[in-house]
Amino acid sequence: MLMTHCSSSPRKRLTVGLVLATTLALSGFVVADEHGASSDEDTWLPSLITETPQEGFALAVTLSQKGVATTQPDAEVRKAQRSEYDEDPDSLIAASHVIATHFQTVAAANDYWRE
Repeated sequence: MLMTHCSSSPRKRLTVGLVLATTLALSGFVVADEHGASSDEDTWLPSLITETPQEGFALAVTLSQKGVATTQPDAEVRKAQRSEYDEDPDSLIAASHVIATHFQTVAAANDYWRE
């Protein structure tokens, strides 16, 4: 969902920004390491293929977490900001949406676990 006006609260704008940043960060094929350097040798995601839908969902959660960590690499900053969104229903729904989007991708890559 794209926002067409700026009348929302700063928290909602931050949430939308984090969702967009996470999506953009995960749209590439190579992920930056903790020093910001990219390397095909340090691939943390060799495949989207999982044995079961439950493993696929766990992978979707991991993708979402990696996206946040890539967007804000400082764990202390992430921890300090957590109180701003951990009880906000809109932020939690936005986070769930990111996970759901990743799960759609993983499910498609696994042909929806059809045999």
